[in-house]
Formats: sequence, structure tokens, C-alpha cells
Amino acid sequence: MARRFRVTLVQMNPTVGDFAGNSALAQSAWEQGRAAGADLVMLTEMFITGYNTQDLVMRPSFVRDAEARLDALRAACAEGPALGIGGPLLQDGKLYNAFHVFKDGRVVRRNLKRELPNETVFDEVRVFDRGPLAGPFDLGGVRIGVPICEDAWHEEVPESLAESGAEILLVPNGSPYCREKFDTRLNLMAARVVETGLPLVYLNMIGGQDDQAFDGGSFVLNPGCELAVRMPFFDESVVHVDFEEGRHGWRALKGEVAPCPDPWELDYRAMVEATRDYVRKAGFSKALLGLSGGVDSAAVACIAVDALGPENVRCVMMPSEYTSGQSQEDASAVAAALGIRLDTVPIAAPVEATVRALAPLFEGREPDITEENIQSRLRGVILMALSNKFGEMLLTTGNKSEAAVGYATIYGDMAGGYNPVKDLYKTRVFETCRWRNANHRPWMMGPARSVIPPVVIEKPPTAELREGQKDSDSLPEYAELDVILAALIDDERPVADVVELGFDREVVEQVEQLLY
Repeated sequence: MARRFRVTLVQMNPTVGDFAGNSALAQSAWEQGRAAGADLVMLTEMFITGYNTQDLVMRPSFVRDAEARLDALRAACAEGPALGIGGPLLQDGKLYNAFHVFKDGRVVRRNLKRELPNETVFDEVRVFDRGPLAGPFDLGGVRIGVPICEDAWHEEVPESLAESGAEILLVPNGSPYCREKFDTRLNLMAARVVETGLPLVYLNMIGGQDDQAFDGGSFVLNPGCELAVRMPFFDESVVHVDFEEGRHGWRALKGEVAPCPDPWELDYRAMVEATRDYVRKAGFSKALLGLSGGVDSAAVACIAVDALGPENVRCVMMPSEYTSGQSQEDASAVAAALGIRLDTVPIAAPVEATVRALAPLFEGREPDITEENIQSRLRGVILMALSNKFGEMLLTTGNKSEAAVGYATIYGDMAGGYNPVKDLYKTRVFETCRWRNANHRPWMMGPARSVIPPVVIEKPPTAELREGQKDSDSLPEYAELDVILAALIDDERPVADVVELGFDREVVEQVEQLLY
């Protein structure tokens, strides 16, 4: 009879600094593995501390607390399957990103991360020391190799493990979401499988932490790059995977392959989960935002409702003398469709009082953007006052296009704790609203219907800070601006290349100047 080895894969949502909560999640998962007859229960990178810890892990007391929790788990999980869990290790004066494996109350192995990422959201070269190359370890007669996250994005560590006799590769990760990220992970792990000829488990975490969202989508590849198992995206999941030894080595038995949502759904889910966890992990249960009648605030209101539920979202309309009746009607329509509270606080009188108070100092100067920004800043004051009074997190509503070119007011519409649409260019905000109107999923807490009136999406964008104002008075049309911004920011292309795409050089140079 062929030998089998069962691994319980745990795709969960730890919280940075919540040692008690993370430890409880780990023990609960281990108990599920024990009940299922697992040989090993595997959790993700730095699970005991939560991830990404950033500078917190450099505090000696933080590391001591993490190590104490790991020791407690080692003792509590002594009678049953092995437990593999990510956490820091302070050893000989050096700090490592480690993967701890416990069995029968003892330490089987502490693998140390070697390839430390130092780009985008990662700064691990500064925080951690580089671990040495290490061989596999024996668990129940199976030789296990553990490349930690970035270790598997490069050839050296997996190839070294294979050459040292590893039979299965287990890769614990803390890999944040970005568009098309799953394809990148799958292609890279497939390369490691081809190079080593070994089955590979890619285990990722879920949830939001600060400015990052983790999407799960963990998977198992067999030699030949067959996809044996894929866990759901963004959902907590515990899956038991059986490996069977055959003539040509170990293979995972075929299990459930969860579907991969389309890019629009993945983006929207990332924003919802990131918002929910940012609010929750910061100690809030409710949120508020300014609802202008425009598409950006409508999108944020929708995301907030899908993340927190309509009963936990408050919107505030703050009309000035320049706010159109249409905008007020549109804000009311959005609030009604989402089933959320809408308060109205007119700002014409506070604006007039502020301008009057400044009149002696402004004497001899014509009204300009200063007076426009007073309106935005007074709205920020009102929203922050409501946030303070009622303990509701203020969400900001500016899109990536506006932020990139400075079309926003500091201490005004930039005030707040979190911005769900910060990574969406304006044209993507439009399309995201259309997608949400046409789609509803069980994980959404908002209504299963079209929630953003078409007029909100189709009307010309305006800040309504002066009579007849439109965004296009100050900026190129968003359909043009967003292509230019994507080329300059995302693709890092020079002005000459962007001009060759068919844009006027003067416009491209204007955008570049606003950007940099």
C-alpha cells in the first residue's frame, strides 16, 4: 500500500500584534488538522505576529512576546500532528524571518528566510538578517523543504533543497494582492516545480493589514505542473491535502480547485476586504464619509457598505452655494439605494463667516483658489468632528488620478483615516461602479441590486467649488489623463514615449510637471 502524508493547509487572517488572537487561530486550525488525521498543520509566513510587521518586529519586547507564544503553542500542540508556523527568531544577536516546526512538544526545525525582498511594500533587508542555505528535515519519514515566500521566487533555495533530498516543498507566504498577481505566482512556482521535479505547496494568507491586502488563492502543484488544489480567493479556508508516494516520488491527490474570479471582481474584493480590516483592526466598527453626489464618493460609500453593512456607514452631504440641486438629488439617491443614513450639514454660512473673518487680511486681493479650498477644508473639519464625536472612522474619497496631479485639498478632502479607492484611476472608478451595479456576491454586505444611479457615473466630474466648475477646466479629460498617468507612473515611460502614443507634448509635459 502506498505511503501517504496529509498536510492541513490553513489560509487565515492574522492581525499584526494580536499575539493572543493569532495564537488562538493557530491552535484552532491545529485541532482541525488533528481531527482530520493530519501529519502536519501548516500556517503562513510570520503568522504568530501578523504580517507585514514593518518596524514593530525590531522591538525586543515584540520578539520576546512572539517567541513566548510560539513556545506555548509548542507545548499545547504536543499530542497530535506537527505544527508549522511563521514567526520571528532572535538567534546569536541576529533577527530572522523564520518558519518554526514543532512535533511532540519539541522543535523539529526552524527554517530561516534567505531571500529578503526589498522593493514595493517590502523592506526586509533592513529589518531581518539573511538566513543560511539549509537542507530539508524529516517528518514522519518524508523529507520536507521549506523555502519561505521570496525564497521560492528565486532558484537557489528550492534547487538546494532538492539537491539535499527534499521530497515535498512547502512555501509559506505573506504575498499581497495586486492585479494579475496570481498568474505571476503560478508561473514562478511552476518554474520551481520544473527545476526541482518536486510537488509544491504555495500557502498564502488573507485579509487587510495597513495599506496591503492579502488574497489567499493558495495552491498545490504536482510534478508536471498539474494544479492539484486551489483554495478560494480572500476567504478563510482550511483544506486537508493528501500526498501519496509512487514510483516517481510524491504527488498530491486531486482536490478541489476553487474558481479564479475575473480581475474586476478581484479588485473590488480587495478594496472591500482592505477597508473592512483597516477599520476593524484599527478598533472601529463604523465609518463615515462625505457624499457629494459624485462618482468617487458614491464608489466609496458602496465599498464601505459591502465591507461593513449599511447600518455601520454614515454619509454626510455638505452643500455650499455652488452645490447643484442635481448633486443633492444624486447623493440622496445613492444613500437610498444603499440603505444608509444621510445627514445634511450646509456650509454656506460657515464659509461666509470664515471669508468675512479673513477679509481684512485679504483686502485688495481678488477671490481665487483660496476661497475654493476654504469650502473643502470646512467640510474636512465637519467630518472629523463627527468622527471624533461618534467614534466612526472617516473614509476619504479621492481617486489616484486626482492624487497624482495634486487635484485635491490638503486638510480638506484629503482628511481621513483610510481611502478605499486610492489605487483606482478615475476611469477605473467609473468602470468599477458599473461592475458593482451589474454584480453581487455573497461576501458583499450591501444590497443585491444596482446601487449607483447611471447619472452619477455619466455626468461630467466637478468639485463644485465655484460657479460652473468642471474638472476638465484644470485637467485633461480623464480618458486622456489616465493613459498618460499610467504610462508615466506604472510603466515608468519617458515623455517622448508617451508622446509617441499620440498625445500632445505640451499636455504630457504639463501632466509630468504636476506629477513630479
